[in-house]
Formats: sequence, structure tokens, C-alpha cells
Amino acid sequence: MTKNIAVIGTGYWGKNLVRNFYQLGSLRVMCDNTPDTLAAMAKQYEGVETTTSYQHILENNHVEGIVIATPAETHFKLVEEALQAGKDVYVEKPLVLNESDGEKLIALAKEKKRILMVGHLLHYHPAFIRLKEMARAGDLGRINYIYSNRLNLGKIRREENILFSFAPHDVSMILSLAGELPASVIATGGNYLHKKIADVTTTHLDFSSGLKAHIFVSWLHPFKEQKLVVVGDKKMAVFDDTLPWEEKLLVYPHSIEWKDGSPVPHKVEADKIIIEEKEPLRSECAYFMDCIASRKEPYTNGEEGLNVLKVLNAAQRSMNEKGSAITLSPKPVKGEWYAHETAIIDPGVTIGANTKIWHFSHILGEVTIGERVSIGQNVVIGPDVSIGNGCKIQNNVSVYKGVILEEDVFCGPSMVFTNVFNPRAHIRRMDELRPTLVKKGATLGANSTIVCGVTIGQYAMIGAGAVITKDVKPNALMVGTPARQTGWVCDCGVKLDDTLCCKSCNMQYQKEDNGIAKPQ
Repeated sequence: MTKNIAVIGTGYWGKNLVRNFYQLGSLRVMCDNTPDTLAAMAKQYEGVETTTSYQHILENNHVEGIVIATPAETHFKLVEEALQAGKDVYVEKPLVLNESDGEKLIALAKEKKRILMVGHLLHYHPAFIRLKEMARAGDLGRINYIYSNRLNLGKIRREENILFSFAPHDVSMILSLAGELPASVIATGGNYLHKKIADVTTTHLDFSSGLKAHIFVSWLHPFKEQKLVVVGDKKMAVFDDTLPWEEKLLVYPHSIEWKDGSPVPHKVEADKIIIEEKEPLRSECAYFMDCIASRKEPYTNGEEGLNVLKVLNAAQRSMNEKGSAITLSPKPVKGEWYAHETAIIDPGVTIGANTKIWHFSHILGEVTIGERVSIGQNVVIGPDVSIGNGCKIQNNVSVYKGVILEEDVFCGPSMVFTNVFNPRAHIRRMDELRPTLVKKGATLGANSTIVCGVTIGQYAMIGAGAVITKDVKPNALMVGTPARQTGWVCDCGVKLDDTLCCKSCNMQYQKEDNGIAKPQ
């Protein structure tokens, strides 16, 4: 293992980074402005160089990566100098305190082709990694709201308030699960130990997708709590980092049944999700080393760190303005629609008002996208595709030539359209495309597959993982491989009872000769 890492700051948190990089065999130098601290660390970590000079680190050709664990107000200058010196950087949260400084560092890292990674630790926790996988696979269903509590008695700081000390981890996790920045932020706080430093804050995030979240942080609390709760319309997940490993991630498959027009909760025991016992900080340190070696972009990169900072600063502004709502609307790229800076929009694309296109998506030429469409991350659309108003296309979906989505179609995460029935890599068959039509209001569940040449009837419901090989009737409920019909669903998405009545909205359907259910 190459000893190529220097850790700057060996105090409260820096000493943990020193321990991990030392045990990983990559620690070359420790730097701190307190000689007594360095002397004590040198006795504990034999063979590791020590210095009080940051310039010495910058000039050391053996140091490839610099790890910064110093007060937040020092981050900009230290990171900037490291990047200018050609070093890869891992900086503890928050990235910086000023958004314009964050943008400068991101641009500098790109210019110098250097790694810029932010220490949002819980992204490397096995429980959160598994939780994120479940959410993206659609196991929890549509996520309705998220809340996070990070509470303890201490560690009380004077250089930053509780919001910037405790909340960055929670903001980072919530943004990752949401896949978007909040449209607005409201925060309130209480200052008890110092009139200008908040000891307790509550932050509310409101997303344009309908998701809502809140974060409660305090260092004046009688007991320790580190809990993230994610409530979906299928299942609910709880990540509690204070519990033993076998209980850190619990999933509750609770459900709501409708009886006589009233919602009735059905409670069941939680499922314990098995996760690997690994120290998150060790994984984070190893990941930084891997990024240095492979030159891959870290997940918690500068852009991710900047997004977290935008939310924190909005929360701080809200507190300063006595809990007023701070808008974080995406900046329009063209007209009235929004595309993230990583999205690619080819010439010849028509996009309707209030449509949003998120990270790393690619819209090919001659595509028409209606109004109020939400296109998630890593989505490819086109060429020659029509997307109707109000559609929602979640992460990792490709909508190929020959596919038409009418209004209000929902495409779940990682579902698949095909456009050639019997593809072969060595035979060109693009002139044999079979068109697929998905009619108004249909839902295509996560990981489902739609074999080309079929029509999905309006308001049909395709279950997660189902494989559709033939036409689907309107309002049909389809599950399995190959998919079979197991019932009917209302336009509102609730399964009809044996009398073809919806217990949610009381809509009564009737069965016709062709088997298609429709309202009277």
C-alpha cells in the first residue's frame, strides 16, 4: 500500500481519520498547529511524519491526497491551496460556508482534474447504502415523507451552531433519497447557551415532487438519538444508528386498508434487514483512496456538498427571518422548464412548461416532452419519442424510439421498454421496430419490462418486476412473469373489490362483454 495521504487537523474528528488511514496503510503525514498534540500522535503512530507546516504538505511530492479536518471557516483556503498544488482533496463537512466559494472550488477541481470529496459519512454506512438501494428499487413505494432526529447532550461548539454541526449528514441523506433540491426551506431554532448560536433547530423541506421532510437537531438533549425514518406508500423504513447492527435497519410493511370509505391501518412486525458490519469511516477513507487510484468521481463530490450547503444556508436565512419560507427553486435553463447542469438536451427537442430534467439524463433529438413532466436521474429518451403532459419517469429508465407515453403515465425506477422483439448484436434490426403505446394514467412499476409492440390501456397498473408480453386492458392489474391479470384498479390507483367498487373514492365500475371495466 502506498503511503500517500496527509491528514490536516488531528483533533476531535481528525484523530479518527488518522487512525483509519494509518490502519489502511496509506498515512504518510500528520499536520496540526499544536506541537504537543503532534508529539502525542507521533508516539501512537510510529513511522508517520509530523509537521506544523501546511506548506510542507503542499510541497511534498509523495503526498497525493490531502484530508482536511479543520474548522469550517478554514476549509476554502486550505482546499483551494491543495487543489492548486495538484493534490486530491477529502474535506470534512461542510464543504465551505459560502456558496460562491463552493462553486469556485468545484470549478478549480475540474480545471486541475483533481478529486474533490466531501465527508458526508453516512453515505458510506452499510445501513444507508441498503436503504437507498431499497428506495431506488421501489421496495418502499412512493416516498411520501422523511424525518431525521440527530440529538445528544454535546459536543457543544462555539465556532458553529447546531445546524451546521449536526444537520449536514441528514440533509445529505434526504437529498440523496429525494433526488432533487427542495423547492422551499423553513427553519426555526432556539439559542440558550449563547445568544447568537442556535442549540436546537427544526428544519422543514418541501419538494416539488410532493415529498416533505423535516430535520430535528439538538446538542441539549437528555439522550442520544440518531434516527432516519422514511415513509413510503408500500413500506416504512427506520435507520437507527444507536441500535445493534442487526437492528440498525428495520422495514415495516404496514398497510392502510379501506373499509366502508375509511382508512384502517394494518400493523405488522418489522423486518430486520441484514447488513454487513463495517465501520462507515473506514469505508469512506478506503473509497477516497480508490477514487485517487481510479480517478472516478466520488458520490459525495463537490456538487453534492454544495447542494447540502445551499439547504443549510437557506435554513439559516429562514431562522434569521423568524421562520419565513426560503425558496430554492431551480434556475431555469430555457423558458419555463428546468434541466440540471449535467443533463444533455440535443437539438430539436421540444419541452413543455414546468418540466424538470434531473442529473445525468440525456434527451435525444426530435423528442417532444409535455408540460409538468418529471424526468429523474440517468434517464435516456429518444430519438423520436413523445411524452405526454404530467408524466413521471423515475431514475434509470430508457424510453426508446417507437414508445409513446400519453398523459400522466408513471414509469417506476429501472423499468424497461424494448423496441426490437428479437435483438441480436450482429444483426441490424432498427427497421423492425415495434411501436409501444402507453395510454393515459397507466402505472409501470419498478423493474417491470414492457416487450415492444403492445398497448397498455389507460389507468392500467403494472406490478413491480412484471413482464408484459401482450396488450393490457384499461384498468387491469398485472403481475408476474409473464404478467397475468389478477384484478382491476380504479383510476385513483386503488384495487377494486369483487363488486368492482373502489373503497377509496366510491367509484363504481361495470364489466362489459370484452372484459374491460369502466365507470358507469
